[in-house]
Amino acid sequence: MKTVSENAAFGGVQGVYAHASDVTGCDMTFGLYLPPAAQAGPVPVLWYLSGLTCTHENAMTKAGAQGWAAEAGIALVFPDTSPRGDAVADDDAYDLGQGAGFYVDATEAPWAPHFGMWSYVSDELPQLVADAFPVDITRAGITGHSMGGHGALTLAMAHPGRYRSLSAFAPIAHPTQSDWGKKQLSAYLGDDPAAWDTHDATLMMRAKGFDGPVLIDQGSEDQFLDLLMPEALAEAMMARRQQGSFRMQKGYDHSYFFVSTFMRDHVRFHAEVLNA
Repeated sequence: MKTVSENAAFGGVQGVYAHASDVTGCDMTFGLYLPPAAQAGPVPVLWYLSGLTCTHENAMTKAGAQGWAAEAGIALVFPDTSPRGDAVADDDAYDLGQGAGFYVDATEAPWAPHFGMWSYVSDELPQLVADAFPVDITRAGITGHSMGGHGALTLAMAHPGRYRSLSAFAPIAHPTQSDWGKKQLSAYLGDDPAAWDTHDATLMMRAKGFDGPVLIDQGSEDQFLDLLMPEALAEAMMARRQQGSFRMQKGYDHSYFFVSTFMRDHVRFHAEVLNA
C-alpha cells in the first residue's frame, strides 16, 4: 500500500492511500481519517460512500466530518466510487462507468472485469484497513450521499450484522423504478430485473429492513427529487416499522452544503451506537 498524503487534522491524521485491488483488478485510492483516540488503540469506523462523479476526495474535503469524528473518537473511510485507469471500461455519460460504479458487482461486458465495488467496499477494503490501521471493523457504521446513499442502504441491509448503524443523505431510494438506476443496473447486471432487487433500498426495506437504527436526511428543494424517489423509501420504512428517522429538511438541495450542514448529526448518530 502506498501513502499518497497524510495531514494533521483535529488532532488526528487525514490520510490518502493507494493499493492494488484484487477485486477491481486495478489500483484503488481511498481516504482514511484516524481520530486522536486511535493513538491508544483500535477505534470504531464510519464508512462514507460518495455519489456520482465523485472520487474519495469530495466528501473528505467538503463534508466537514473530521472534526466531529475526532470529537466522537471514530475513524472515517472514504472509498472511491469506481475503478479507474486506462484499461477500465468507461462511458461518455457522467452516470455510467468511471465515477459511477453504483456499488454493485457487474456481471455484464464490458464492466465485469473491473466493476466490483460491492465486494470491494464490503469485503476487500475493510480487511485491508483493519490489517494496516488501528480500526475495529467489527464496530462499523455506514453512510453515503446520493448514489453513495443507495450503496450504504443496500449494503447494510444485505449484510445483517456487518454494520451497527446506517444513515444516508438524499439517497437514490428506488433505482429499479428510476432513470438513475434502470440504466445503470441493466448495464452492469443485465436485463433481468430480478437481479436488481438487492440493489434497491426501497425493495430491501420492504423485504428485510435493517437490524439497527436508520437516519435519512433529504432536502426539500433537491433538484433531483424525481430521480431519487425518497417518498418510496419513507413509505417502506413506515410499513416495515423500521427503527429510525426520515427527515425532510426544508430549503436544502442536493449539494455538499446540505451534506455538511447535517454531518454533525450523522456522525453523532453513528457514534452513539458504535461507542455503546
